[in-house]
Amino acid sequence: MRKFSFVLAFALAALTMTLAIPTPASAQVAVGVSITVGPPPIPVYAQPVCPGDGYLWTPGYWAYGTDDYYWVPGTWVRPPVVGLLWTPGYWGWGGGFYAWHAGYWGPHVGFYGGINYGFGYGGVGFWGGEWRGGAFFYNRTVNNVNVNIHNTYNRTVINNNSSHVSYNGGTGGVNAHPNADEERYSHENHTPPTSEQMSHEHAASTNHSQFASANHGHPNVAATTHAGDFEHGAIGARGSESARTNGTYRPGGAGANGHTNGIRGGTGNVGGSHAGNANGNHAGNANGSHVGNANGSHPGNTSSTPHPNTTPHGQNNNTHGSGGSQGNNHGGGHPNGGGGAHQGGGHPPAGGNDDHHGKP
Repeated sequence: MRKFSFVLAFALAALTMTLAIPTPASAQVAVGVSITVGPPPIPVYAQPVCPGDGYLWTPGYWAYGTDDYYWVPGTWVRPPVVGLLWTPGYWGWGGGFYAWHAGYWGPHVGFYGGINYGFGYGGVGFWGGEWRGGAFFYNRTVNNVNVNIHNTYNRTVINNNSSHVSYNGGTGGVNAHPNADEERYSHENHTPPTSEQMSHEHAASTNHSQFASANHGHPNVAATTHAGDFEHGAIGARGSESARTNGTYRPGGAGANGHTNGIRGGTGNVGGSHAGNANGNHAGNANGSHVGNANGSHPGNTSSTPHPNTTPHGQNNNTHGSGGSQGNNHGGGHPNGGGGAHQGGGHPPAGGNDDHHGKP
Protein backbone atom coordinates (compact mmCIF):
# COMPACT_ATOMS: atom_id res chain seq x y z
CA MET A 1 0.00 0.00 0.00
CA ARG A 2 2.86 2.33 0.89
CA LYS A 3 4.54 1.52 -2.44
CA PHE A 4 1.33 2.22 -4.33
CA SER A 5 0.94 5.59 -2.58
CA PHE A 6 4.51 6.52 -3.49
CA VAL A 7 4.01 5.58 -7.14
CA LEU A 8 0.74 7.51 -7.26
CA ALA A 9 2.33 10.60 -5.72
CA PHE A 10 5.23 10.40 -8.18
CA ALA A 11 2.85 10.08 -11.11
CA LEU A 12 0.83 13.08 -9.99
CA ALA A 13 3.98 15.15 -9.56
CA ALA A 14 5.16 14.20 -13.03
CA LEU A 15 1.78 15.11 -14.48
CA THR A 16 1.85 18.49 -12.74
CA MET A 17 5.31 19.22 -14.13
CA THR A 18 4.20 18.23 -17.60
CA LEU A 19 1.21 20.56 -17.47
CA ALA A 20 3.40 23.41 -16.27
CA ILE A 21 5.74 23.12 -19.25
CA PRO A 22 4.55 24.78 -22.48
CA THR A 23 3.75 22.17 -25.08
CA PRO A 24 5.19 22.44 -28.57
CA ALA A 25 1.75 23.48 -29.81
CA SER A 26 1.59 26.46 -27.45
CA ALA A 27 5.19 27.54 -27.87
CA GLN A 28 5.46 27.00 -31.60
CA VAL A 29 3.31 27.25 -34.67
CA ALA A 30 2.80 23.50 -34.87
CA VAL A 31 3.85 20.43 -32.95
CA GLY A 32 7.44 19.53 -33.74
CA VAL A 33 8.06 22.67 -35.83
CA SER A 34 11.22 24.69 -35.23
CA ILE A 35 11.82 27.62 -37.55
CA THR A 36 15.44 27.74 -38.58
CA VAL A 37 15.09 30.12 -41.53
CA GLY A 38 14.56 33.80 -40.81
CA PRO A 39 11.72 35.82 -42.35
CA PRO A 40 12.19 37.60 -45.69
CA PRO A 41 12.93 41.33 -45.89
CA ILE A 42 10.22 43.79 -45.04
CA PRO A 43 8.59 44.93 -48.28
CA VAL A 44 8.68 48.52 -49.45
CA TYR A 45 5.29 50.12 -49.12
CA ALA A 46 3.49 53.41 -48.58
CA GLN A 47 1.65 54.30 -45.40
CA PRO A 48 -2.09 54.87 -45.91
CA VAL A 49 -3.41 58.19 -44.71
CA CYS A 50 -4.39 58.20 -41.03
CA PRO A 51 -8.18 57.73 -40.83
CA GLY A 52 -8.66 60.14 -37.92
CA ASP A 53 -7.56 61.44 -34.55
CA GLY A 54 -6.58 58.82 -32.00
CA TYR A 55 -5.39 56.18 -34.45
CA LEU A 56 -1.84 54.88 -34.01
CA TRP A 57 0.25 53.19 -36.67
CA THR A 58 1.17 49.53 -36.13
CA PRO A 59 3.83 48.45 -38.64
CA GLY A 60 3.47 45.38 -40.83
CA TYR A 61 5.41 42.20 -40.09
CA TRP A 62 5.95 38.66 -41.31
CA ALA A 63 3.99 36.05 -39.37
CA TYR A 64 4.41 32.30 -39.69
CA GLY A 65 1.74 29.83 -40.73
CA THR A 66 1.94 26.08 -41.05
CA ASP A 67 5.01 26.03 -43.25
CA ASP A 68 5.51 29.53 -44.62
CA TYR A 69 5.75 33.17 -43.66
CA TYR A 70 2.90 35.50 -44.50
CA TRP A 71 2.71 39.28 -44.39
CA VAL A 72 0.44 40.98 -41.89
CA PRO A 73 -0.21 44.48 -43.30
CA GLY A 74 0.69 47.58 -41.38
CA THR A 75 -2.47 49.37 -40.29
CA TRP A 76 -3.97 52.14 -38.18
CA VAL A 77 -5.67 51.09 -34.94
CA ARG A 78 -6.92 52.71 -31.78
CA PRO A 79 -5.03 51.81 -28.60
CA PRO A 80 -6.96 49.92 -25.92
CA VAL A 81 -6.43 52.82 -23.51
CA VAL A 82 -5.55 56.47 -24.08
CA GLY A 83 -1.88 57.07 -23.36
CA LEU A 84 -0.58 53.68 -24.46
CA LEU A 85 1.96 53.10 -27.23
CA TRP A 86 2.58 50.07 -29.42
CA THR A 87 5.80 48.07 -29.17
CA PRO A 88 6.08 45.86 -32.28
CA GLY A 89 6.87 42.18 -31.97
CA TYR A 90 10.02 40.70 -33.47
CA TRP A 91 11.71 37.43 -34.29
CA GLY A 92 14.82 36.55 -32.30
CA TRP A 93 17.30 33.72 -32.62
CA GLY A 94 17.77 31.49 -29.60
CA GLY A 95 18.20 27.80 -28.83
CA GLY A 96 18.80 26.90 -32.45
CA PHE A 97 15.63 28.41 -33.93
CA TYR A 98 13.76 31.67 -34.44
CA ALA A 99 11.25 32.60 -31.74
CA TRP A 100 8.55 35.24 -31.90
CA HIS A 101 8.44 37.92 -29.21
CA ALA A 102 4.91 39.27 -29.30
CA GLY A 103 4.14 42.98 -29.49
CA TYR A 104 2.24 44.79 -26.75
CA TRP A 105 0.73 48.09 -25.62
CA GLY A 106 2.37 50.01 -22.80
CA PRO A 107 3.25 53.46 -21.45
CA HIS A 108 6.59 53.34 -23.26
CA VAL A 109 7.89 51.69 -26.42
CA GLY A 110 10.19 48.90 -25.37
CA PHE A 111 12.72 46.70 -27.11
CA TYR A 112 11.63 45.33 -30.48
CA GLY A 113 14.80 43.62 -31.54
CA GLY A 114 16.48 46.62 -33.09
CA ILE A 115 14.33 45.99 -36.18
CA ASN A 116 13.84 48.94 -38.52
CA TYR A 117 10.11 48.82 -39.19
CA GLY A 118 10.01 52.39 -40.49
CA PHE A 119 7.28 54.98 -39.97
CA GLY A 120 8.78 56.08 -36.67
CA TYR A 121 10.04 52.66 -35.59
CA GLY A 122 13.67 52.87 -36.64
CA GLY A 123 15.08 50.15 -34.38
CA VAL A 124 15.09 51.96 -31.04
CA GLY A 125 12.08 53.74 -29.63
CA PHE A 126 9.35 55.54 -31.52
CA TRP A 127 9.64 58.89 -33.26
CA GLY A 128 6.27 59.45 -34.89
CA GLY A 129 4.17 61.19 -32.26
CA GLU A 130 3.41 61.66 -28.59
CA TRP A 131 0.57 61.81 -26.12
CA ARG A 132 -0.20 65.20 -24.64
CA GLY A 133 -2.88 64.78 -22.07
CA GLY A 134 -5.62 62.75 -23.69
CA ALA A 135 -4.70 63.64 -27.28
CA PHE A 136 -2.15 62.03 -29.57
CA PHE A 137 -0.02 64.46 -31.56
CA TYR A 138 1.44 63.25 -34.85
CA ASN A 139 4.89 64.10 -36.18
CA ARG A 140 4.06 64.97 -39.78
CA THR A 141 7.60 64.29 -40.95
CA VAL A 142 7.04 60.58 -40.42
CA ASN A 143 3.27 60.14 -40.60
CA ASN A 144 0.79 60.39 -43.44
CA VAL A 145 -1.83 62.65 -41.87
CA ASN A 146 -4.08 65.08 -43.71
CA VAL A 147 -5.24 68.59 -42.88
CA ASN A 148 -8.29 67.29 -41.05
CA ILE A 149 -6.05 66.23 -38.16
CA HIS A 150 -4.91 69.30 -36.23
CA ASN A 151 -2.91 67.65 -33.44
CA THR A 152 0.36 67.65 -35.36
CA TYR A 153 3.90 68.98 -35.23
CA ASN A 154 6.96 68.85 -37.45
CA ARG A 155 10.15 67.52 -35.93
CA THR A 156 13.12 66.77 -38.12
CA VAL A 157 14.44 63.23 -37.92
CA ILE A 158 17.77 62.07 -39.31
CA ASN A 159 17.78 58.54 -40.69
CA ASN A 160 20.87 56.58 -39.70
CA ASN A 161 19.49 53.06 -40.05
CA SER A 162 18.96 51.77 -43.56
CA SER A 163 18.69 48.11 -42.61
CA HIS A 164 15.77 45.98 -43.66
CA VAL A 165 16.65 42.92 -41.63
CA SER A 166 13.56 41.51 -39.95
CA TYR A 167 15.02 39.40 -37.15
CA ASN A 168 17.40 39.69 -34.24
CA GLY A 169 20.47 37.48 -33.88
CA GLY A 170 21.32 34.39 -35.87
CA THR A 171 23.04 34.54 -39.24
CA GLY A 172 22.68 38.02 -40.68
CA GLY A 173 20.31 39.18 -37.97
CA VAL A 174 20.29 42.55 -36.24
CA ASN A 175 22.93 42.76 -33.53
CA ALA A 176 21.06 44.49 -30.72
CA HIS A 177 20.27 44.10 -27.03
CA PRO A 178 17.84 46.07 -24.85
CA ASN A 179 19.35 49.25 -23.42
CA ALA A 180 18.82 50.31 -19.81
CA ASP A 181 15.57 52.11 -20.55
CA GLU A 182 14.17 49.22 -22.56
CA GLU A 183 15.06 46.83 -19.76
CA ARG A 184 13.13 49.02 -17.35
CA TYR A 185 10.15 49.29 -19.69
CA SER A 186 10.01 45.52 -19.94
CA HIS A 187 8.87 45.40 -16.31
CA GLU A 188 5.95 47.79 -16.80
CA ASN A 189 2.37 46.65 -17.13
CA HIS A 190 1.67 45.62 -20.72
CA THR A 191 -1.55 45.05 -22.61
CA PRO A 192 -1.69 42.38 -25.33
CA PRO A 193 -2.81 43.08 -28.91
CA THR A 194 -6.45 44.08 -29.23
CA SER A 195 -9.08 41.79 -30.69
CA GLU A 196 -9.03 44.02 -33.76
CA GLN A 197 -5.32 43.37 -34.23
CA MET A 198 -5.81 39.65 -33.74
CA SER A 199 -8.58 39.55 -36.33
CA HIS A 200 -6.40 41.54 -38.71
CA GLU A 201 -3.63 38.97 -38.44
CA HIS A 202 -6.06 36.11 -38.86
CA ALA A 203 -7.39 37.69 -42.05
CA ALA A 204 -3.85 37.82 -43.42
CA SER A 205 -3.29 34.15 -42.56
CA THR A 206 -6.28 33.13 -44.68
CA ASN A 207 -5.20 35.13 -47.74
CA HIS A 208 -2.98 32.99 -49.96
CA SER A 209 -1.50 36.00 -51.75
CA GLN A 210 -0.03 37.23 -48.45
CA PHE A 211 2.27 34.20 -48.17
CA ALA A 212 5.91 34.63 -49.14
CA SER A 213 5.83 31.60 -51.42
CA ALA A 214 3.09 33.31 -53.44
CA ASN A 215 4.23 36.93 -53.42
CA HIS A 216 8.02 36.38 -53.24
CA GLY A 217 8.32 39.06 -50.60
CA HIS A 218 6.07 41.61 -52.34
CA PRO A 219 2.57 41.26 -50.87
CA ASN A 220 -0.39 42.71 -52.75
CA VAL A 221 -1.64 44.14 -49.47
CA ALA A 222 1.29 45.61 -47.55
CA ALA A 223 -0.69 48.18 -45.59
CA THR A 224 -4.32 49.04 -44.90
CA THR A 225 -6.20 52.07 -43.64
CA HIS A 226 -8.39 49.98 -41.35
CA ALA A 227 -7.56 46.68 -39.68
CA GLY A 228 -9.08 43.67 -41.41
CA ASP A 229 -10.08 45.58 -44.56
CA PHE A 230 -7.79 44.34 -47.32
CA GLU A 231 -9.67 46.12 -50.11
CA HIS A 232 -10.59 49.71 -49.29
CA GLY A 233 -7.53 51.88 -48.90
CA ALA A 234 -5.14 48.93 -49.22
CA ILE A 235 -1.58 49.62 -50.37
CA GLY A 236 0.46 47.11 -52.37
CA ALA A 237 4.17 46.65 -51.79
CA ARG A 238 6.60 47.88 -54.38
CA GLY A 239 7.06 45.13 -56.93
CA SER A 240 3.74 43.49 -56.12
CA GLU A 241 1.16 42.62 -58.75
CA SER A 242 -1.35 45.04 -57.27
CA ALA A 243 1.18 47.89 -57.32
CA ARG A 244 1.99 47.23 -60.97
CA THR A 245 -1.69 46.97 -61.89
CA ASN A 246 -3.22 49.65 -59.71
CA GLY A 247 -0.23 51.83 -58.98
CA THR A 248 -0.73 51.63 -55.23
CA TYR A 249 2.96 52.07 -54.47
CA ARG A 250 3.79 55.76 -54.64
CA PRO A 251 7.47 56.35 -53.92
CA GLY A 252 8.23 59.76 -52.55
CA GLY A 253 4.58 60.77 -52.33
CA ALA A 254 2.36 61.19 -49.35
CA GLY A 255 1.94 57.82 -47.83
CA ALA A 256 4.85 56.30 -49.69
CA ASN A 257 6.83 54.02 -47.50
CA GLY A 258 10.32 55.21 -48.13
CA HIS A 259 11.76 51.80 -47.54
CA THR A 260 13.43 50.79 -50.69
CA ASN A 261 14.46 47.74 -48.82
CA GLY A 262 11.07 47.15 -47.37
CA ILE A 263 10.59 46.89 -43.68
CA ARG A 264 11.16 43.48 -42.43
CA GLY A 265 8.73 42.65 -39.72
CA GLY A 266 8.81 40.17 -36.96
CA THR A 267 6.98 37.23 -38.22
CA GLY A 268 4.68 35.25 -36.13
CA ASN A 269 1.27 35.95 -34.78
CA VAL A 270 0.52 39.05 -32.83
CA GLY A 271 -1.05 37.06 -30.10
CA GLY A 272 -1.63 33.59 -31.41
CA SER A 273 0.67 30.60 -31.32
CA HIS A 274 4.18 31.55 -32.23
CA ALA A 275 7.14 29.62 -33.37
CA GLY A 276 9.78 29.08 -30.81
CA ASN A 277 10.26 30.32 -27.27
CA ALA A 278 9.81 34.03 -26.73
CA ASN A 279 12.69 33.92 -24.30
CA GLY A 280 15.30 33.02 -26.86
CA ASN A 281 18.73 34.56 -26.53
CA HIS A 282 19.68 37.66 -28.49
CA ALA A 283 22.97 37.70 -30.26
CA GLY A 284 25.29 40.66 -30.13
CA ASN A 285 25.21 44.00 -28.42
CA ALA A 286 23.67 47.26 -29.48
CA ASN A 287 26.72 49.36 -30.16
CA GLY A 288 24.99 52.40 -31.59
CA SER A 289 25.23 55.92 -30.38
CA HIS A 290 22.73 57.10 -27.79
CA VAL A 291 20.38 59.82 -28.89
CA GLY A 292 17.28 60.64 -26.89
CA ASN A 293 14.82 58.14 -25.54
CA ALA A 294 12.27 57.24 -28.13
CA ASN A 295 10.39 55.27 -25.54
CA GLY A 296 8.79 57.82 -23.33
CA SER A 297 6.15 60.45 -23.38
CA HIS A 298 8.91 62.98 -23.15
CA PRO A 299 12.13 63.07 -25.16
CA GLY A 300 15.47 63.20 -23.49
CA ASN A 301 16.47 59.76 -22.26
CA THR A 302 19.17 57.97 -24.16
CA SER A 303 18.73 54.95 -26.35
CA SER A 304 21.22 52.96 -28.35
CA THR A 305 21.13 52.63 -32.09
CA PRO A 306 21.43 48.97 -33.18
CA HIS A 307 23.83 48.03 -35.92
CA PRO A 308 22.66 45.14 -38.06
CA ASN A 309 24.96 42.46 -39.33
CA THR A 310 25.26 41.67 -42.99
CA THR A 311 21.82 40.68 -44.15
CA PRO A 312 20.93 37.59 -46.17
CA HIS A 313 18.21 37.30 -48.79
CA GLY A 314 19.94 39.77 -51.09
CA GLN A 315 18.44 42.79 -49.39
CA ASN A 316 19.20 46.28 -50.60
CA ASN A 317 19.91 49.12 -48.30
CA ASN A 318 18.00 51.87 -49.95
CA THR A 319 16.10 54.73 -48.44
CA HIS A 320 13.54 53.86 -45.83
CA GLY A 321 10.94 56.16 -44.52
CA SER A 322 12.47 58.39 -41.96
CA GLY A 323 12.22 57.48 -38.33
CA GLY A 324 9.96 59.36 -36.03
CA SER A 325 10.48 61.94 -33.36
CA GLN A 326 12.00 61.31 -29.99
CA GLY A 327 9.93 60.11 -27.15
CA ASN A 328 8.14 56.83 -26.81
CA ASN A 329 4.92 58.52 -27.58
CA HIS A 330 5.64 58.91 -31.25
CA GLY A 331 4.19 57.16 -34.20
CA GLY A 332 4.71 56.53 -37.87
CA GLY A 333 7.60 57.16 -40.15
CA HIS A 334 7.62 58.85 -43.51
CA PRO A 335 10.72 60.39 -44.90
CA ASN A 336 9.14 63.05 -47.01
CA GLY A 337 6.61 64.12 -44.48
CA GLY A 338 3.09 62.89 -44.31
CA GLY A 339 3.85 59.27 -44.79
CA GLY A 340 6.61 58.69 -47.25
CA ALA A 341 8.11 55.31 -47.90
CA HIS A 342 9.72 54.06 -44.81
CA GLN A 343 13.22 54.87 -43.97
CA GLY A 344 15.50 53.65 -41.32
CA GLY A 345 15.40 54.56 -37.72
CA GLY A 346 16.31 58.11 -37.22
CA HIS A 347 17.52 60.32 -34.48
CA PRO A 348 16.47 63.93 -34.36
CA PRO A 349 19.37 66.33 -34.64
CA ALA A 350 20.11 68.76 -31.86
CA GLY A 351 17.93 71.77 -32.28
CA GLY A 352 15.73 70.01 -34.81
CA ASN A 353 12.58 71.66 -36.03
CA ASP A 354 9.59 71.21 -33.78
CA ASP A 355 6.78 73.30 -35.18
CA HIS A 356 3.56 72.51 -33.35
CA HIS A 357 0.05 72.73 -34.69
CA GLY A 358 -3.13 72.41 -32.73
CA LYS A 359 -3.42 72.69 -29.00
CA PRO A 360 -0.15 72.35 -27.04
